[in-house]
Amino acid sequence: MTDPITTVAGVTVDTRHWIGGERVASAETFTDVSPIDGTTLGEIARGGPAEAAAAVAAAKAAFSGWAATPPGERARILNAIADGVEKRLEELAIVETTDNGALLRSHRRGVMPRVAHNFRFFADWLVHLHHEDFETRAHTNHVSWDPAGPCVLITPWNAPLMLATWKVAPALAAGNTVVLKPAEWSPLTASLLADIAAGAGLPAGVLNVVQGYGSEIGDALTSHPDVRRISFTGSVPTARRIAESAAANLTPLSLELGGKSPLLVFADADLDLAADLAVEQYDNAGQVCLAATRLLVEESIADAFTRRFVEKASRLEQGDPRDEATDVGPTIHPRQLEKIDGFVQRALAAGARALIGGKRKGGRYYEPTLLTDVAQDSEIVQEEVFGPVLTLQTFTTEDEAVRLANDTRFGLAATLVTGDPERAERVTSRLVAGTVWVNCFFVRDLRAPFGGSRQSGVGREGGTWSFDFYCDLKNTVTAPKGFKDHG
Repeated sequence: MTDPITTVAGVTVDTRHWIGGERVASAETFTDVSPIDGTTLGEIARGGPAEAAAAVAAAKAAFSGWAATPPGERARILNAIADGVEKRLEELAIVETTDNGALLRSHRRGVMPRVAHNFRFFADWLVHLHHEDFETRAHTNHVSWDPAGPCVLITPWNAPLMLATWKVAPALAAGNTVVLKPAEWSPLTASLLADIAAGAGLPAGVLNVVQGYGSEIGDALTSHPDVRRISFTGSVPTARRIAESAAANLTPLSLELGGKSPLLVFADADLDLAADLAVEQYDNAGQVCLAATRLLVEESIADAFTRRFVEKASRLEQGDPRDEATDVGPTIHPRQLEKIDGFVQRALAAGARALIGGKRKGGRYYEPTLLTDVAQDSEIVQEEVFGPVLTLQTFTTEDEAVRLANDTRFGLAATLVTGDPERAERVTSRLVAGTVWVNCFFVRDLRAPFGGSRQSGVGREGGTWSFDFYCDLKNTVTAPKGFKDHG
C-alpha cells in the first residue's frame, strides 16, 4: 500500500481524502509532480463515485448542526481557521510553490496572507449581515439568508488555496457544509486546509476534501441530488459539462471561467505605468484567468509604448520560483506547455511576429512572449492561451478601441490606462467585463462583486453577493394587526 503521508519541502502532507472528519484512502492513486523540476511530490488518493457519495453524505449529515450554529460562533471558528493559516503561512507558501510553480515570494507576501483575510472578511460580514425591513401600513417584509445545504466547490490549479478559500469561506460563513474538490495538478494545500480547519474546531463533516481526476469524481459530485450549490472556477468546456450534470436537479451554479481580457492604452496615458501594467500580465507565467493578454494601444504612441514594454520585459528573471530574484516561473504541466507552444507556433505560421519570446526555454518554462501583426479574428486573439503570451494591436479612435476590446466571446475583465477621467468613464461604461481596472490591475476588494460576463461566467461573488448565492433568500411578510396585544 502506498504511504499516505508525503513530505514536501520539509512539510508533512496527508495525501488521503478528508471525509466526515477522518482521513480516507482510495484503492487507486495518482502521481503529483512538481512543475519546477519534475520531482514526484506524492501519490494522491484517487477518488471516484464512492468517495463523492461519502463526502456528500458527510456534508448532509453535518448540515443541520452547522446551519443552526449561531453566526457569532461560526465567525469565531472562521477566525480560528485564519489564525491557523497565519501560523502555518510559511509551510503553506512553500508547499503551494512546490506544487504549482507560482512564486514563493508572492505566496509569502500576498497570497497566503490573503487566504487568512478571506476567512476573516466573511466572518465579519456574516456578523453584520442584515437587510432593512420593507414596511407598509399593514405589512412588514423581512429578508433573511437561510443556509442552502451541502455545496460542491471545484477549484483550479493556478492559485489553488486562494481561489478555494474565496469559495470555502463564504460557503461556511453562510451556514453551509462543503465538499471541496481541488485540481489534480495542485492538490496539496487543500489537504493542509482540512488539517487547519479541524484544528480550529470546525465540526466533522462541515468541510470535506476529495481528490481525483476530472469527471471520474466530478460528475458524481455535480449530479448528486443532495447538493444544493455548485461553484466552479475553470474552463468553459468543463463548465458546460458541469451545467449539464447539474441540470437534472436544477442545482444553482456559480461559474468563474476563462478570459481574453484587453488592456487599452490611450495616447494620454502614463506610458511607464502602462508598460508596467502590461508586463505584470506575465505574473504566474501568464496562468491567470484575469490577465489582460490583448494589448490594445493607440497608434500614435504604439512605438513609444512598445520600446518601454520590451525594455521592462527584458529585465524579467525566469527560473526557479523559490528564488527571491525570480519573476516568472514554470508552467504547471507538460500538457499545458504543449498547449501554449501550439498557440504560438500556429500564430507565427499564420504571419504573426514575435517581438520577444516565442519559444520554450527548457523544462516546463516558456519565454514571456509578445506577438504582433495578428488579425482580430485569429485564434491567438480570440482564444485563451493561459500562458505568458500577449498580443499587441493598435487602434486610432476610442470607438475602435472599444470595438476591439469587446470583440471576443469572453467578458471577465478589462484594464484601461488613460490620463483623462472623462475618457475613463466613457470607455468603462461601454466595456463588456465583470471587472474593469483603470490605471491599476488585480485589485480585489471582497466587498465588491466579482464574476464574468458572456462566456466568462455566471453569477457574482463577494460581500452580500456571496451570501445571495450560498443562501436561500427568504422574505417573511407579517401583518402585525393579527398579533394579540400582550401588553
